[in-house]
Order: sequence, then C-alpha cells, then structure tokens
Amino acid sequence: MTDRSGASFLPRSELGSLLDALRADDRRVIGPRITAGAVLLGEVTTTAELPAGWRSDQAPGSYRLRQTDEDRTFDYGIGPGSWKQFVYPPRLAQSEASRSPEGDVTFTALTEEPPLLAFFGVRACDLAALGVLDRAVRGDDDERRRRAAALTVVVECAVAGGTCFCSALGTGPAADAGFDLALTELADGFLVRAGSDAGRAVASRIPLRPASPSELDARDAQMAATAASMRVGFAVDGLPARVRAAASSPKWDEIAERCLACGSCTLACPTCFCTSVEQHSDLTATESVAERHWDSCFTASFAAVAGGSFRPRVRDRYRQWLTHKFGTWPMQFGTLGCVGCGRCVTWCPVGIDVREELAFIAPAEAADVAVVAPTAAAPAAEAARSAVAPPAAVQVAEPPAAAEVAEAPPGMDLLPVTWPFAPARVVWSAAETADVTTLRLEVEDPAIRAGAPGQFVMAALPGFPPSAISISRYHPDGIELTVRSAGPATTALGSLRAGAQLGLRGPLGRPWPLEAAEGRDVLIVAGGIGLAPLRPVIDAIKSDPGRFGRMHICYGAKTPADRLYIGETMRLRKCRCADVAETVDKPDDDWAGQVGLVTCLLDEADWRMDHVVAFVCGPERMMQAVVSTLVERGAPRDRIFLTLERHMECGVGLCGHCQTGPFFVCRDGPVFSLAELDGVFGVEGI
Repeated sequence: MTDRSGASFLPRSELGSLLDALRADDRRVIGPRITAGAVLLGEVTTTAELPAGWRSDQAPGSYRLRQTDEDRTFDYGIGPGSWKQFVYPPRLAQSEASRSPEGDVTFTALTEEPPLLAFFGVRACDLAALGVLDRAVRGDDDERRRRAAALTVVVECAVAGGTCFCSALGTGPAADAGFDLALTELADGFLVRAGSDAGRAVASRIPLRPASPSELDARDAQMAATAASMRVGFAVDGLPARVRAAASSPKWDEIAERCLACGSCTLACPTCFCTSVEQHSDLTATESVAERHWDSCFTASFAAVAGGSFRPRVRDRYRQWLTHKFGTWPMQFGTLGCVGCGRCVTWCPVGIDVREELAFIAPAEAADVAVVAPTAAAPAAEAARSAVAPPAAVQVAEPPAAAEVAEAPPGMDLLPVTWPFAPARVVWSAAETADVTTLRLEVEDPAIRAGAPGQFVMAALPGFPPSAISISRYHPDGIELTVRSAGPATTALGSLRAGAQLGLRGPLGRPWPLEAAEGRDVLIVAGGIGLAPLRPVIDAIKSDPGRFGRMHICYGAKTPADRLYIGETMRLRKCRCADVAETVDKPDDDWAGQVGLVTCLLDEADWRMDHVVAFVCGPERMMQAVVSTLVERGAPRDRIFLTLERHMECGVGLCGHCQTGPFFVCRDGPVFSLAELDGVFGVEGI
C-alpha cells in the first residue's frame, strides 16, 4: 500500500516544470530517449524528447518498439542501457605512472569531480540495482562520489515487459525507498512522493496538489496488476543454496551448448561489476595511464593465470555467471546479484532465458542441500558468510559493515582500488632458477614491512599492469619478492637490478594462520615456486621455535635446477627444529635424492598427521593430491591450509577476476582452510 502521508499529484501538462526544477541546480537531466530503435539513456531538456506513446515488445532475444495512440510517457519498458554507466563508467582513467631519467618512479591516482546529474525515469528494479552495485563496489571511491552527487527520480512501472520478473525478487514494480522523488503515472498525471530532503526541495518548486484517495488507490491497483502480469517460472525460496549445490551438475553442458560466451548479458546487466585495466604508455614506457574498463566473466582471458585459464570452457563461464548472480552473491554482499530487470534475457542473441535455466539447473524439489558449516579455523568469516540468509527480496540499503559481509585482514576492508603505490628500491637481485628471480627491496611504507607470512603485494612498473607477488621474506627495512617470469610484467620485474625503483601496494590478503599451529608440529608442503609464500612461515618458526612443535618440510620441483633457495635448504637440514625432504620429477645425473611427486614424501612420513597443522602451496593439481593424501592419513580439514592462485588484478576484491565460488581470492584469501573450500576446491572450472 502507498504511504498516504505526503503524496502529491502533478498534472501531466506540468511534467516539464519538473524537468526545469531538476535543472535549476545546474544539473544535467539524464532520462529515456528513443535512439537507434531503442529506448536509451541520454540528456533530456524537454518533455518532447521523452518516449511518450511508445511501448516495447520484449521476449528472449527480441526487442521491438511500437508507437501507440496513448499519451502516456513511461509505458515503454526498460531499454538495454542501465544507470550503471553513469555511476560506474564503462571507461575510467584511474592512475598515471612515470619514470624519471634517474630511474625514480611515481604513481598518481587520477580523480575527477563527479558531474551533477538528475536520473529521471529510473525504474524500481534499476533503483534496486544501484543499491546492489553500491554494496559490490563499496571500495570504489569514484562510484561513491558519483552516487552521492546524483539525484534520483524513480518512475514506477505500469506495464511489465515480457522478460521482467522483478516482482519475484521484491525489487519492483513499486519503489518504497532509496529515491529522491518517485512518480507513478496515472491517467491524468503523476502521483509524486518525496524520499529525501533533496527530493522535497525539488518538489517545492513544482505545482503540486495533495493526492486524492482515489489516486492513491489507483496507484496501488496499478502496482498489483503490473506485478501479477509477470512470468517468473522458478522458485525463489532457497534458490541460492540450490544453485550452489548444482556446481557439478551435467546440466551446465546443455545450457552451454547454446551460449555464445559473447558477454551481452553481463554488459546489459545493471549490477555486473567485473572490470579489467589497460595500460596506455609511450614508446619508452616512461609515461603511462591505467584505464579501467568494463569486462565480462564470459571472456576467455578473464580467468587467465600463468598456467592458462581456470575457466577454459563456456560451461565454466556460464556457471560462474549464473552461480554468482543467484548463489554466491548473497554470501558476499547480503543480496541477490539479480534484480529481475530481464535485460539478460531480452538482449541474449540466442534467447537464453535465465528464468528457464534456473528452473532447469536448480529445481525446487532439490531444496534439501548441504551447506558448508562454519569451521573452527575461520569462525568469523564462515559465520558471516552463512548468516547472510538469501533474501526473498533484494534489499536496497546502505552498504553493510565489513563484518556483515566477509572477513578481511585488519585494515584491508573497503580499500579503494586507487590506493596509492608506495615507492620501493631494489637493493639486490639474485637468480634462483632460469626464470625465477628474488628481489631484495628497501620499502618506505611501514605497513608493507609489517605484513604477515602469506600476504602479497601488487608490484608495478610504469607501462605494465601491476602483478600480485607473494612476499617471500620480511626485513626491518623492506621485503623480498621472488618473481617468476610468466609474462611481460613479471619479466620486467625480474629484470630489475640494484638501484631500480618500482611501486608496491600492500600488504594484501589473509595470511597463514600461525596462531593455529602454536604448540603443534607444522607440516610445510611446497611445489616449485610455491615455496616462496611459505618461506616467511619457515622464518617465523625458526625465530621462535619454542612456540611450535617440530617443523616438517616437504618440497618438490620439476628438476634439481628448478629448486628455490638451495643454500637455505641445505642450512635448514642442519636446523634442529626442522626435517627437510626434497623430491624432483625429472632428475639429472648429479641428483642423488628422491624422485617422484611430492606426495611420495608424505607416504614415507612416520609422524601422525592428526597432530600437525599443514601449510600447502604449489600448483593446484599438486595441492589436490597433497590434500587427498593428508585427509586419508587423518589430518583434520580445518588444520590444512592452502593458498590459491587466481588472476588478482586489483588486489582488493573489486575487479572480479579472482572470484572462486563465494570468495574473492585476493580479499578473502589467498590463504584458506580446506574446510572453508568445501564445494569449491578441486571442482574443475570453478
């Protein structure tokens, strides 16, 4: 029912006065206009530019405008463009970097004053989408400023499009909060409600009269009729759990047979926030600008890592998109990631209907599913993730506090993507293998020097994208980074020599939980360059051996020449607090040690696995084999910790590249307990 206090009525002939009032504060009014055969959003100066008398016929993969004899202004249904483009622009220059002739590097965040805009004609579902986006990118300062600067005028829907299903998600067709002004189009004009002081100020400038009881009743009847006209086709109650439980369903293959992986659904979506960053530089790479642009989890390169893509198939990408929207978004942000606007259905070139796919992949009869329980290893994180019940309606509210959404390391939550890079200088560099180099860095930022084992930094050079590099050792005046040359950026980092400068942002990520190992034996299992993130753990145990039991180190490499820190390993063998065992896949003529996978070292171990805390790092296949062996031998799942490698482009959980199940690896990890990763770790393509 409409709040009957304070509702007013604006005659149709006076709609222009509202546009004038919105522009009175030097605002540009952005509203619906017919462009290229569709209703798009652009600047509106007069009512003649609004799509009065037009309607849209929408179906899966189909959109057509048709003109009617009616004089109603807002019965056209939503078009392909959402309001996201004005608060989260498709392209945005974020920072610039430069290198002086002396080799000094500087990084400067770029900011711009948000334009003063009035969003005119926002539908209730799109208003909800703005609230959902606020939560998802709550660390983005630019989005926050643009939202605060905009004035929002909602128009409630009197006609539902053929692909709309907002009524099922509680996001429309009525708007109850979150707007400055709300309009409901009736036969002779508009019911007007103010939702903020800014809205009331605008309303005071236009010729309004109190709304009559019959007009209020007409609004209620219109909203009920619009909601009743929508086709849903899937059960909302319990949907997130059902979607998550379907991760291994063979039905994804059937859906993916039709999907083109074109990304149209994500680009039309008003809540998708995935982005990538391009570097634009001069020919010498001494001056560069980092520009963020919209991206899609459907693109083949979006999930690329050094060893390839962790979502190589179309089925993996479609599953990621649908599961995120309806399964894991509530665990991350407290809402569904969909508002039922139907754009993904209308603008899919092959007419895939998300409503039908949800009913197919997560039918209501599969409601009894297992949900991962909180673990002793990470009670705060798991309690937060489990406590956020999937809402029957998408909530339009202020962004939740960090504790209500997901655990983050102290001081890390809500870090802006424009968090500045601190300068660091190379003290020395040492080649570990043919493609791995360790850099000893002198770092000015005390926060980076005070990081914890398992955390990482984003390391950047002008002209190159930042790279996520684990900190391989801490010093009072700096850190060490062990870098494997896997692409242009890491090759440039590995080529730095003494005196060179670079930029660092950090420390980032959740560290190894050394406190969980206090009083217990510690098992360290590493493969290849996976020893680098574990090196600070070894340092910590060596520096305080009385805090822990015995340290067991199992290290595997492809060949003897691919081993890291060979001199240190030899010295560790003489340390009373540690046992060291090494193996290689392919021996050379001089190798006299173990040959085989690193799991063979575990098979030969004579210590009780149920008394150890295990820290594991290496290629994911290797970690899967190690985990399987440890569990079989009795190691508790909540005392097995591993670190995941994903495409960590921003480092603060805003770009979407590193998402795995309900986690953003850069923010929620990279260190996880095996118990936390139930249903995620080892699932192909997730």
